[in-house]
Amino acid sequence: MSRYKKYDGGDPLAPPVDIAEALDAIGEDVMAGYSPERAMREFLRRGGQDQRGLDDIARQVAERRRDLLQRHNLDGTLEQVRELLDKAVLEERKQLARDVTMDDGDRAFREMQIDNLSPTTAAAVSELSSYDWASRDAREAYEKIKDLLGRELLDQRFKGMKQALEGADDADREAIAEMLRDLNALLDKHNRGEDTPEDFEEFMAKHGQNFPENPQNIDELLDTLAQRSAAAQRMFNSMSAEQRRELMELSEQAFGSPALMEQMAQLDANLQTARPGEDWYGAEEFGGGEGLGLGDGTGVLQDVAELDRLSEQLQQSYAGSRLDDIDLDALSRQLGDEAAVDARTLQQLEQALRDSGQLERGSDGDLRLTPKAMRQLGKALLRDVAQRLSGRQGERDLQRAGAAGDLSGSSRPWAFGDTEPWDVPRTITNAVIREVGEGRKGPGVRLSVDDIEVQETEARTQAAVALLVDTSFSMAMDGRWVPMKRTALALHTLIKSRFRNDDLQLISFGRYAQTMEIEKLTALDAIWDKGTNLHHALLLANRHFRKHPGAQPVLLIVTDGEPTAHLEQGGEVWFSYPPHPVTIAKSVEELESSRRLGAQTTFFRLGDDPGLARFIDSMARRVEGRVVAPELDDLGAAVVGSYLGDRTARRTSNSYGDYPDAFGGRGWWAG
Repeated sequence: MSRYKKYDGGDPLAPPVDIAEALDAIGEDVMAGYSPERAMREFLRRGGQDQRGLDDIARQVAERRRDLLQRHNLDGTLEQVRELLDKAVLEERKQLARDVTMDDGDRAFREMQIDNLSPTTAAAVSELSSYDWASRDAREAYEKIKDLLGRELLDQRFKGMKQALEGADDADREAIAEMLRDLNALLDKHNRGEDTPEDFEEFMAKHGQNFPENPQNIDELLDTLAQRSAAAQRMFNSMSAEQRRELMELSEQAFGSPALMEQMAQLDANLQTARPGEDWYGAEEFGGGEGLGLGDGTGVLQDVAELDRLSEQLQQSYAGSRLDDIDLDALSRQLGDEAAVDARTLQQLEQALRDSGQLERGSDGDLRLTPKAMRQLGKALLRDVAQRLSGRQGERDLQRAGAAGDLSGSSRPWAFGDTEPWDVPRTITNAVIREVGEGRKGPGVRLSVDDIEVQETEARTQAAVALLVDTSFSMAMDGRWVPMKRTALALHTLIKSRFRNDDLQLISFGRYAQTMEIEKLTALDAIWDKGTNLHHALLLANRHFRKHPGAQPVLLIVTDGEPTAHLEQGGEVWFSYPPHPVTIAKSVEELESSRRLGAQTTFFRLGDDPGLARFIDSMARRVEGRVVAPELDDLGAAVVGSYLGDRTARRTSNSYGDYPDAFGGRGWWAG
């Protein structure tokens, strides 16, 4: 059996969603201090160059909600009743005036009744319930009031009933009364837990024509009825006290049958018992000039409730939120197919990002950049560093690192600008593995650029590198957080891709120090604790150097402040500002330990504080190190350039202060 449904929009021939723009934006936001989870959410909120985001759709939802409330008021049914009442009274006065056969006493009595009607609509309708109409047109107008009220009250609970019962006769009204009795009996049984699927099927076989939503079980029936009944109650709550009073009085005249209203009241009670989670007590403020009848007003309040649910879904602010939560059918009903297509594209984009291998969800439930994504982001940062280094004199060529010397026996993927000889066996092996994975059959092997590997040379002496990055309060406050993270990722990428024999240790230091994997450092939010514990960071760096006794120690320190914290013997952190002499002494002592281990030390001073400059200059002189004071944009180039210089051992003598301006006037070598 085939099943069909309405086409849900979108171009069926359109290519898959392009995640390149999203990945670039997410990477930039991560570098700006966002977590990967937040970075993805922010992109989905603002959208891309040719793609609307969640915020635009949510704004359209809010505008639709505001328009519904500002365009309408709740006087529609009462206005129609007043018009019919005025028509009935006018036609009766005409008949009394022109009927010459009528007894004068009878005429006077009727005129007195008409003249003394209550000024309120509901009371007047009630007073005329037993009036003996002389005019047939007047009687028909008055009967339309009762018919209108009945149809409107039913339309509040059963959508479309107002139109379905137009011109209904007594038999039709009795059928509705029977449906209400059977429905209440079914709901009573359900609320007691005594109903069966057969009870529902029997009810639908008898009265299913009254339910165009075609519910498949009693729960779906309850959901449909309760949502509309709750909207009817919210409409009643939204009326003024006078409107509510008039409506209550008028409802007694519905179809001229108080029994009908009793069944309606019982239905509302049954639905509220079955679905207490619906909003039965809310209200809205209507301020427009377009009157709504009871049924239409209930529909508008259903729309408002649906728009509120869509707004919550689009906000994605609740725990465990996913774009798959967005009700595309509801979005299409409220805003049209175009909005639903935009939301569906965002859903597909989110799924494509998760399936791309660039993002993964950790055990804590948060999204993280995968190693693949970190490599791509690092390569982009490294390309930027290479461009900034391209004009420097006396530096090792970043693109041609390791091109000279004896072969080391290891290989690496080819990159643009490499001149090393190919590692032919490894290249052919890569091609064979790739083609087998792609399922290609046939003779020969076809090489791809991605298959090529080149041989490394012995020009690369092993180094143990410790990059110490300041994560204190001032780094976040003064806008140095992002450049610090970009620098760490660029250096990490360079070492992992070009100098894989080197061992890099990333160490962050604020109030205390800790070693960090690049993924953790990249996703690290700004830390607002005060304290610059250089002493603890140097302890960790020296431990790293001692683990690699045969490697050249390289110590790179990025900071914007003097040491204000140190570790006590028991492991407690001592903090003092201004810096305490004991803190300074312990930091200097550990720095000299680095020198005794043979470390080549470079300080990267951020900021123009004269006191910091004097302190770092003094520290550098003690260990025959260097000081670099780059602009923030050039921090990555400065750190990478220093590593490359130390890495090739071109500056093994006391080179403090020997370097010319390397940043085109945007930074300087201090000394």
